[in-house]
Amino acid sequence: MKNNNKVPRRDFLFTGLLTAALGGCNDKKNPFAQDEVVLTGEKVKLLSVDGEVIEIDKAFLKPIPEVPHLTNAEEREGIPGKKFVMVIDLARCKNLRKCQSACNHMHQVHPGQNWIKVLGMEDADHTAPYWQPTTCMHCDEPPCVKVCPVDATFKRQDGIVLIDNERCIGCRFCMAACPYSARVFNWEETLMASQGGSEEHHHHHNSGPTSVAHQVKGTVGKCDFCPEMTRQGELPHCVSACPNGVFMFGDLNEDTVTNGAETFRFSELIKDKAGYRLMEDLGTKPSVYYLPPVNRNFPYESGLEKETGDEK
Repeated sequence: MKNNNKVPRRDFLFTGLLTAALGGCNDKKNPFAQDEVVLTGEKVKLLSVDGEVIEIDKAFLKPIPEVPHLTNAEEREGIPGKKFVMVIDLARCKNLRKCQSACNHMHQVHPGQNWIKVLGMEDADHTAPYWQPTTCMHCDEPPCVKVCPVDATFKRQDGIVLIDNERCIGCRFCMAACPYSARVFNWEETLMASQGGSEEHHHHHNSGPTSVAHQVKGTVGKCDFCPEMTRQGELPHCVSACPNGVFMFGDLNEDTVTNGAETFRFSELIKDKAGYRLMEDLGTKPSVYYLPPVNRNFPYESGLEKETGDEK
């Protein structure tokens, strides 16, 4: 009679080694086995990394680790002992706009209402053009904070200027006061909300207090230096998304900035590369510094293809 249970010698040896390895583990649970997921049948909508709304079973949602729940008052206070700054190296910018797409995705910003704008600049006739990423400047003397009638726009002790969307009444005084045109008005619901995503699922995608992180129709939005990332000791999304190391972020008190791959002493970088701030004469004291576009990594023309069909 033919033995249908016969196992080839090679497979037998592999099975024996695997059994021995599992048997030697202190934990009785198979370390090679995946966690068992019990499907609930309840579908939720999430925003994929490609910007598409997808549906998954609620059982696959996992709590976000290492993100403590903060009250509105705690979030408004900021991180003690920190003074965040950003340095943008114009010599490295190729107008790829990876920073812009990453920011839009993580904050659910509608196309055409970019919090980061990459502008084609030319200082004077017969001078060389260059690309200039522009964000909120997180000024030490922010005029937007002074004109807000309901204390919705505020400055934290760590230098970050934020908007409390639960307080904002949409008067847009702050937009008029900002000399950098860094703010946009939310004329529509966020991408998730417009597709039927719930508040719970929004927070799973973008952690942080609702009053600060979540965009609300009829309120103002802007670059926020990704406070949920800085609280975890991580870089803002624009910094980590840029493949050319254009953005550097760090702490002025520690005198250090980094783009993830390189780390610099902030004071030496600004001094050696002739760093400057936009509209210095206004006295706003921005926390964003620029390095001039000298010895550029890419010619200006190499970034022009992104301008074709770009939304205004």
